Amino acid sequence: MPDEINPSGELSPKDNSYLIGHEDAERLFLRTWQNNSMHNSWLISGIEGIGKATLAYRFARFLLSADNTRKDSYTSLDVSPASPVFKLVSNNSHPDLKIIERDYTDTDKKKILKAIKDGEQLSSGEMKELKKSAFIRVDDVRTINEFLSKRSSNDGWRIVIIDSIDDMNVASANAVLKILEEPPHKTLLLLISHNPNQLLPTIKSRCAKIELKPLSDANVASLLRRYRPELSETAVKKITAISSGSIGKALNYVDNDAVNRYDALCRIIERKSSFAVADVLDFCNEASANEESYYLTQELILKFLSENVKNTTHIVELADCWDNVVKVFSEVERLNLDKKQALINIIVNICKHI
Repeated sequence: MPDEINPSGELSPKDNSYLIGHEDAERLFLRTWQNNSMHNSWLISGIEGIGKATLAYRFARFLLSADNTRKDSYTSLDVSPASPVFKLVSNNSHPDLKIIERDYTDTDKKKILKAIKDGEQLSSGEMKELKKSAFIRVDDVRTINEFLSKRSSNDGWRIVIIDSIDDMNVASANAVLKILEEPPHKTLLLLISHNPNQLLPTIKSRCAKIELKPLSDANVASLLRRYRPELSETAVKKITAISSGSIGKALNYVDNDAVNRYDALCRIIERKSSFAVADVLDFCNEASANEESYYLTQELILKFLSENVKNTTHIVELADCWDNVVKVFSEVERLNLDKKQALINIIVNICKHI
């Protein structure tokens, strides 16, 4: 089995042969293929980190390797990691599969090209620092037409994965729409979306839809044990409890010490109006140390509010806190306000009103 963790410590869907929690979606896809009722375009939606891209790659690998002459013999979408198709997909070199995603910015793309030219390899830390463009460029979408105009390598399927369709701007979304309107024969477009409600209705209407649900706590815990075997059972339980059914989120929490940060947040808020100013300042200093830390803390604060609404009689106060937090976070982004001060104001406000 190839490594399922890339150099930055994250799961790589193209290398991942293991998926749990979405068996119904897999059975649906397999059944439509066996019944010769395969739709040309599929919209795979759900919250981030639950396996949408992993599922799309499973669909792709299966179609690129399955034998049409013995359809009834297949009971799953499993493709051996040792197979040529799996290895080609993993190496981004299968001629009948095209991946569309946000590319690196021009500046950082030059860094990658220079490293390749010099025969060097960027470290995992350097790779994490590289920035990607805000949107999938329309020029990248237009390359799909050229790809689909060619015959497949063995007269089989040609497959495009767009990860994610949410990253399109108006121009690139309209370019995708034109492709969806008249897809060539024996082509498959797999569109991944974290927020399908924001997509063009005309894009959604042209796709078969698979809406993936958040993973169960049992599945998240099982995956944590698989990918982070060093974790104690206590840690597995704590991380699972705050991961909202997302293994991607859970792994991010593990790697960024989110449990300790969440516990620290809870301790501060539990003291309510008698909170220690020094504790708040220390917490916010650490939380605003870099963008990754800030956005993680932002997520944990919203998680705290959503979890506590289940166990409080002060629903109105909590709702007001939620509205205020969302407003402040939005203004920080829109007006480029001081992140540390924003966190201080938010936590103090929560302490006073919960």
